[in-house]
Amino acid sequence: MNRKAVIVFSGGQDSTTCLIHALPNYEEIHCITFDYGQRHRAEIEVAQQLSTKLGVTVHKVFDTSLLNELAISSLTRDNIPVPISACSGESLPNTFVPGRNILFLTLASIYAYQVGAEAVITGVCETDFSGYPDCRDEFIKAMNKAVELGMDYKLQIETPLMWLNKAETWALADHYRQLDLIRHHTLSCYNGIKGSGCTQCDACILRAKGLDEFMKNKIETMTSLKAKI
Repeated sequence: MNRKAVIVFSGGQDSTTCLIHALPNYEEIHCITFDYGQRHRAEIEVAQQLSTKLGVTVHKVFDTSLLNELAISSLTRDNIPVPISACSGESLPNTFVPGRNILFLTLASIYAYQVGAEAVITGVCETDFSGYPDCRDEFIKAMNKAVELGMDYKLQIETPLMWLNKAETWALADHYRQLDLIRHHTLSCYNGIKGSGCTQCDACILRAKGLDEFMKNKIETMTSLKAKI
């Protein structure tokens, strides 16, 4: 049986780690990237470069610019500054794009239906995140049930990183001998800078903190990772 998966692929640390984790487990992988008018538009080109580098033969970029018109966020509006630390307050950070994962997972599920894929893979994580409600396991399970009911199609939304902290996510990349690729060629920065990024936005801070923890505690982090995967 030809196992197929669809990956919501942004070219960032998390989605790229999901891709390298999926490659040994699926015979056919489709990467889909969404162009929603994001200010860090460089991620689209980075995603295309990475999928080619990793041997993915099907990579599609879908125009979802309508989201840019509907969702007000510092990631969709150039006149709203990206905060230096998005997760410092109690309220939702202005980097939250309302409905983004609802839309992306819905479209990815429709695409999976059309190509006969059994799984949609996304890099959301509840352990190390910026307080986004659409990164929670509860949301993913509800979304999974909704798309299955709505299409009468058996589909699994997989979240390989859901219970990993950032250090363990780095460890997963190292497990597949792709640490350097993730470190230097992915783009997670809200300001659109590849690799270590701007070093000031929340995405860069979480990424750097996790890498530092992993490099200082490799054995312990690898041990905790293996207990979870």
